[in-house]
Amino acid sequence: MFRAASSASIVLLASSIAAYAGGDPALGKKVFNRCMACHEAATDRDKIGPHLKGVVGRTAGSAESFLGHYSEAMKSAGAGGLVWDEANLTQYLKAPRLKVPGNKMAFAGLTNDDDIANVIAYLKADPKP
Repeated sequence: MFRAASSASIVLLASSIAAYAGGDPALGKKVFNRCMACHEAATDRDKIGPHLKGVVGRTAGSAESFLGHYSEAMKSAGAGGLVWDEANLTQYLKAPRLKVPGNKMAFAGLTNDDDIANVIAYLKADPKP
């Protein structure tokens, strides 16, 4: 009986760790709600900032519909090879002004690593939760 309970606990813990490592899109949507005044992620509609639909894997400063509005810093970052993979998004969401100095985004960054992982999971989710 103890073995069965231990095995079940290990499986539950392993699945929780796997979900945590990849973030939770539903929780990410709640965090992203703070971003929705400036960004859209479920559609390709631009707002004050560019849409973020399909941003994971996209070159920085390259959303076709927003090309005339990016800062020179963001265009230069993209021209220099910055692609929004998970590592770069993590750094940018934590400290946008450090990752791309001179960008126009007024957002100071997220301080909670779980929030960052969850937002990235939300951005990656298709369809969005």
